[in-house]
Amino acid sequence: MSRVITAIILLPILVASILFQKLMPLFVALALVAMVLGLYEFWWLARKQQMKPDVVVGYAAAAALFVAFYFNALEFLLLILLLFIIAALIAAMLRGAPFDKMLASLGATVLGVMYVALLGGHLVALRTGINTEPGFQAHITALLSFFFLVIMGSDTGAYYTGRAIGRHKLAPSISPGKTWEGAVGGIAASLLMAVLAHYWFFPDLPLKWALALAAVMNVFGVLGDLTESALKRGAGAKDAAHILPGHGGLLDRLDSLLFNAPLIYYFGRLYFG
Repeated sequence: MSRVITAIILLPILVASILFQKLMPLFVALALVAMVLGLYEFWWLARKQQMKPDVVVGYAAAAALFVAFYFNALEFLLLILLLFIIAALIAAMLRGAPFDKMLASLGATVLGVMYVALLGGHLVALRTGINTEPGFQAHITALLSFFFLVIMGSDTGAYYTGRAIGRHKLAPSISPGKTWEGAVGGIAASLLMAVLAHYWFFPDLPLKWALALAAVMNVFGVLGDLTESALKRGAGAKDAAHILPGHGGLLDRLDSLLFNAPLIYYFGRLYFG
């Protein structure tokens, strides 16, 4: 029940931030909060394995990436990442002993930023505008709506199908709760949402492309979900945190979204650009 209540509260806010151009700052604010909390959860998992990520350098790099995505200045991403890696190396060296944890701690700092901020930041770039022409903005609004509809449909279909008829484990060594039946339910729901989106509000995206995009998103979503489960298993944690009632941590909700964010950004840029 708490899972449903949380969705009822947060979903209208997210939808409004996508549909109304004047509420674009709300979408950006939601993305910023998600980034900060997602990084916190990632580094919390790292600390459970006695790593010591440099959160000051990490958050500074994440902020720089966020600004670049906000202004669609993606040509600066490589420079930011290079400076970030150099700063992280220097910070790890200056921290000193124990040096046997230096590589692991440095890896946690860098991977956290790239996993949460670099992947997820593509949604900010998509929302703030690859192209500011009114016609293009209508496509972006529809594409973002399509994106979240498919992601949520897939997650919901997999969850409830798995609970109802799940018998065959998908990857028991990584996530014992996930089943093949749930995976099939997820892809069926994602394809259904793609068809719904095409006929409801996105006729400019041909049905063949809508179905193909939803199918690829579903595969990426499953891989993202399993990756996050592996991270939690490595840290000996059931959930990344307990921020969202009924959903666990924020990373537990962002796992499939993060892997799909660059996909939807570059699809929108190539197809509608």
